[in-house]
Amino acid sequence: MNASDPDQEPRLGPGSDARWTFLTNHAHVLVTIARDPQCRMREVASRVGVTERGAQKIIADLVADGYITRTRIGRRNNYQIATGRPFRHPVSDGHELDELLAVLVPTPPPTLDT
Repeated sequence: MNASDPDQEPRLGPGSDARWTFLTNHAHVLVTIARDPQCRMREVASRVGVTERGAQKIIADLVADGYITRTRIGRRNNYQIATGRPFRHPVSDGHELDELLAVLVPTPPPTLDT
């Protein structure tokens, strides 16, 4: 890496224009919800850097596959993270989502036993 080439330097932190990240948007949405289970769709989208429609699709995927549950409370949704769910890629075989959340979410989120 050429230290004088700014395009080759890692871009870190909120608001950066990083071209790639280590986690997928699905993981980012899940971590966002784990940190704030009553987060509005607009807030999820903004924090992850996707459109509201993109956030809706990702949340629908996570609900459909049993990684989160959604409960309507008045005009808002409340989400719960399911415990004991495996990662979906063979490279991560033998690991559970709980391990990732333990690292990225400072306090344990409310959980739903599966």
